[in-house]
Amino acid sequence: MKMVAPWTRFYSNSCCLCCHVRTGTILLGVWYLIINAVVLLILLSALADPDQYHFSSSELGGDFEFMDDANMCIAIAISLLMILICAMATYGAYKQHAAWIIPFFCYQIFDFALNTLVAVTVLVYPNSIQEYIRQLPPDFPYKDDIMSVNPTCLVLIILLFISIILAFKGYLISCVWNCYRYINGRNSSDVLVYVTSNDTTVLLPPYDDATVNGATKEPPPPYVSA
Repeated sequence: MKMVAPWTRFYSNSCCLCCHVRTGTILLGVWYLIINAVVLLILLSALADPDQYHFSSSELGGDFEFMDDANMCIAIAISLLMILICAMATYGAYKQHAAWIIPFFCYQIFDFALNTLVAVTVLVYPNSIQEYIRQLPPDFPYKDDIMSVNPTCLVLIILLFISIILAFKGYLISCVWNCYRYINGRNSSDVLVYVTSNDTTVLLPPYDDATVNGATKEPPPPYVSA
């Protein structure tokens, strides 16, 4: 018979490049942390020097203002929140605190849902892509080349691109979820499972309970020779 732990039976503890899910979650959290830190620095520099990132209405092809003070403050607040969430996930995976990983996992689910809605929108309203491209500024790179592509082929290319992104995001979600389950299982009681050859599972009590119960048993009576 083979003795295994219950947290290693129903999911994988390895991810990309054959590294552990805990290592993969730490690397993923650091990567997101770096990206959001760079975005925060760009937003702060734009807030300090608005003329450097000022675009006129003619350049944007519309009558709206690009990144006003209200939108800038909202973007900075979102960046700070993302930095906090990524730092919590990295710390939780490093120190093996499963609860600290939940906010980052919820963000991944929310991001996956938004990308899925974009894919559904492209599939249901294919003409919206052409309308969006027409609203781009006249000097937008490759705008004329994109407009000359067949609309059906353009929709298929965009759907294929979004599908690849969704598959990659789903893989990252599974990596973080497996890391959460791994840490949660390691922090739970160390109950071992005996798996016999006929698929019969026998739970063993914790070692402390077994030793305490064994110690409370009365010793056998002394042996008396006849």
